Amino acid sequence: MEQHHRLAILVGGGPAPGINSVIAAATIRARLEGHDVVGIRDGFEWLMQGDVEHITPLTIDAVSRIHFRGGSYLGIARANPTTDPRLLDLTVNSLLRLGVTQLITIGGDDTAFSAMRLENHARGAIRVVHVPKTIDNDLDLPAHIDTFGYQTARHYGVDIVKNLMVDAKTTSRWYFVVAMGRKAGHLALGIGKAAGATITLIGEEFTPPIRLKTVVDTLTGAIIKRLSYGRRDGVAILAEGIVLDIPPDDIAAIGTAERDAHGHIRIDEVNLSEILKAEVTRRLREHQIKTTISAKNIGYELRCADPIPFDMEYTRDLGYSAAGFLLAGGGSAMISMQGGRLVPIPFDTMIDPETGRTRVRSVDVDSTRYAIAKRYMIRLRKEDFEDQHDLATLATIAHCSVEEFRERYAYLTADERLVAADPAAVRK
Repeated sequence: MEQHHRLAILVGGGPAPGINSVIAAATIRARLEGHDVVGIRDGFEWLMQGDVEHITPLTIDAVSRIHFRGGSYLGIARANPTTDPRLLDLTVNSLLRLGVTQLITIGGDDTAFSAMRLENHARGAIRVVHVPKTIDNDLDLPAHIDTFGYQTARHYGVDIVKNLMVDAKTTSRWYFVVAMGRKAGHLALGIGKAAGATITLIGEEFTPPIRLKTVVDTLTGAIIKRLSYGRRDGVAILAEGIVLDIPPDDIAAIGTAERDAHGHIRIDEVNLSEILKAEVTRRLREHQIKTTISAKNIGYELRCADPIPFDMEYTRDLGYSAAGFLLAGGGSAMISMQGGRLVPIPFDTMIDPETGRTRVRSVDVDSTRYAIAKRYMIRLRKEDFEDQHDLATLATIAHCSVEEFRERYAYLTADERLVAADPAAVRK
C-alpha cells in the first residue's frame, strides 16, 4: 500500500503489560499483507500540537521480539484531544498529513473515548479501532473478559503481597497496601483474594459518599478481630479509587490534588495509605492497642512488568484482529476476543447516556465471586455482635465495654449482604 494509505498505531493512558505484543502483532499482520505501518510516539501528545515528526516506521524486524517486554515501544501519554474542537482538528489533520487512513488506538476508557471522538471528527477520512488496555480491568467488556495487562499485574501483585504477608508475620506488623484502580476495585480484589490477604476494601462495597471514619473503623475492626485469634499481623489491600468517594471535608488533600489531562485527580498525591495508617493508629491508641502499620502503594511496579504468557497470547490475538478488522474495511469499534473469536464492540454502544463517557465496569458485589472473597476476609460481621462470647472477647481486646464496642462498630454490618457463596443462603 502506498504511503497515503498508512495504518498507524498509538498508545494512550497508563502502561499495561502486553502493549508491545499488540503493536507487534498488528504490525506483522499488516506488513505481511503489504501495508505500510507507522507508530505514533507518545499517544496524542504531538499530533494535537500539529507536530508530525514524532513517528516511528514499524517493520517486522523491528517488532518481532518486543512482545516479551513490558512498557511501550511507542511511549505513552495521557494527552486528551477531546477538550477542544481545535485540538481534534489538529489531530485529524496531523494524521492525514502523515497519510494515515487507518488507526489503532491502545488504551483504557479515556483513550477509547478519544478514539470515538477522533473518528467522528474525521468524517470518514480515518477509520479507527480501539484495543482495550488497562490493569484496572474496568472497561465495559462482558464480565468474563479481562482487559489485557490485568492478569499480569495481578500475578506480580500477588507475589509482592505474598512477601509482605511473610514480613508482616515475622515482624508482627500490619501492611496497608493501596493497589491501582481509579474507578473499580478489580485489581485490588483480584490480588487480595488470590493472595489470601487479611482484608480487601474496594469502593464498590460502600455507598457514596464514603466517610473516612467508616474506612478507618472497618480496618480497626479487622485488626481487633485478628487479635482475638492471637495474631498481631495482617495485610489490608485497598483500591485507590476509594479516595475519590471520600468528601474533601474528610481528607483535605483531595481538594488540593492536581488533575491530569482528562480531569482526574492524581490519586498518588493524596497518599491514602499514609492517611489511613495515621488515622487507624490513632484509633487503636484510643483502644490502648499498640500496632505497627506500614503503608505501601503498588501499581507502578506492576504496569510495566513483562507480560505473563496469558497476556502475551491474548494481546497477540487482539493486535492481529485489530489490524485484520481495519484492513477488511472495519472501524468504529473496540476489539474483543470472546470464546476464542473476534467480536467487535461498536463505539456507539459503549457510551453511558448519563455521563456521555465510555461506560466503566465495576466489581459486582452481589456476585458469588465477591461473596467468596469477602467470606475469607477477617472483618467484623453481624455474627460477631450476635455471639455474646465473641462480642465480649472483642470488647476486652478493645479495652471497652460490650455496649461501647457495639455502639462504635456494629453499624459496619448494617448493610451486610446475603452471602451467595453459602449454599444455605442460596436455598433461601
